[in-house]
Amino acid sequence: MTLKVYNTAARSLQEFVPLREGEVRVYACGPTIYNHAHIGNFRTFLFFDLVHRHLEYSGYGVQFVMNLTDVDDKVIQAAHEAGSTIEEHTKPFGDTFLADCVSLGVWTVDSYPRATMHIEQMVEFIERLVDKGHAYSAEDGAVYFSIESFPEYGKLKGIDTSTLIAGARVEHDEYDKEDARDFALWKAATEEDEEVGAAWDSPWGRGRPGWHLECSVMSTMQLGDTLDMHLGGEDLVFPHHENEIAQSECATGHPFVRYWMHVKHLFVEGRKMSKSLGNFIRVRELLEEGYDPAAIRHLLISSHYRGELNFTRAGLKASGVAVQRLMDFEARLSQLETADDAEESALPGLAEKVVLDFRSTMDDDFNSAGALGVLFGFVTKVNAELDAKGRVSTSDRDLALGALRSMDTVLGLLEVAQASRVIDDDLSSWVERMIEERAQARASKDFARADEIREELSAKNIVLEDSAEGTRWKVVN
Repeated sequence: MTLKVYNTAARSLQEFVPLREGEVRVYACGPTIYNHAHIGNFRTFLFFDLVHRHLEYSGYGVQFVMNLTDVDDKVIQAAHEAGSTIEEHTKPFGDTFLADCVSLGVWTVDSYPRATMHIEQMVEFIERLVDKGHAYSAEDGAVYFSIESFPEYGKLKGIDTSTLIAGARVEHDEYDKEDARDFALWKAATEEDEEVGAAWDSPWGRGRPGWHLECSVMSTMQLGDTLDMHLGGEDLVFPHHENEIAQSECATGHPFVRYWMHVKHLFVEGRKMSKSLGNFIRVRELLEEGYDPAAIRHLLISSHYRGELNFTRAGLKASGVAVQRLMDFEARLSQLETADDAEESALPGLAEKVVLDFRSTMDDDFNSAGALGVLFGFVTKVNAELDAKGRVSTSDRDLALGALRSMDTVLGLLEVAQASRVIDDDLSSWVERMIEERAQARASKDFARADEIREELSAKNIVLEDSAEGTRWKVVN
């Protein structure tokens, strides 16, 4: 099987070939921790997680780095308005982000570098660019990258630089117009910068690094001059990633990234997220409202990362149903009474085929939507086989269960669902006592008490399932 990815730089689907056989070095642009990350951010971060998981699943040795931006225009403004330092302001948001990642099953990566911990290396990086004639200090105390010195500028986005006005500069970290202008590598410190602790000494005076510079320095420091994959949201293609390419390739003399991958923005109830509409939804809010973290994960990976995704509360509830169906299926297989003398079943063939189909689908540009279709198709077919056969052998059952868990290594849905439904011994004992009391009430025809017990359990998200074999219970969110 061959992994193919859509490379933004090539504008086409390409076979993935890492620089070093069997090893993949990935850098992902993480959050700017001036506020809580919202579901649009987490659509991107969950895609990062799928990439990480599927690369490991495919046998690669993966070195994965994701930065946390703790100094830029937004951070400084937010810290100043809060009357705090950037360190004080960003710490709780960084902590919450990492906690939300745990809740949604995002694998821990190898490193979470922060810009403020690498100022010395950033100054050295700028000095290299100045020495090579790619950067210059200006009268405003800043140091700018000269895009005229890099003829390939604009190649990622496809920007025409023929109308470039030599020396035209942009001071801000972000800008909307696709206007090719020299950008700041180092900014002279303002009074506001000094107040919030966002100023350091440099050969050009007190100041701070430009946002674009930070990722170039941290990625090449930790992963080398050439990265196999660089991931981010579609809004980062220009100017952020365009500028990263220019400054990195000019500083190192090597190609910066082999494959660029960008995640499309999502909609909320059919509309773009925006401050004016007030429709930013944070993961923390959804968790506090009681939504199942596995359902959030399911919804955010249910569409291909380059396709549209419309986030709705109704969709979130439907994802909760899908996750519960998966848990019920896993429970059915785990608790299935097997018989080694059972006749041959279709389970081995179904298990073998689904793993091949799943891998093939994920190898097609990390197609999580298609992979979910493969998974739930398997659930339907195995359930039908179990309904028809009644009994299967232990080995057949184990093959089906192994296939399910193998796919979940990448999708992470059962992993997250089970983690959020951990039952302590006291609760488990209480549930068993209530089930026994209910059985006694039913036997004595006290159906009112039996119904009360079911309702008490339901209030704690415990659902009972009565069958000829007895009463089973499960936790649902």
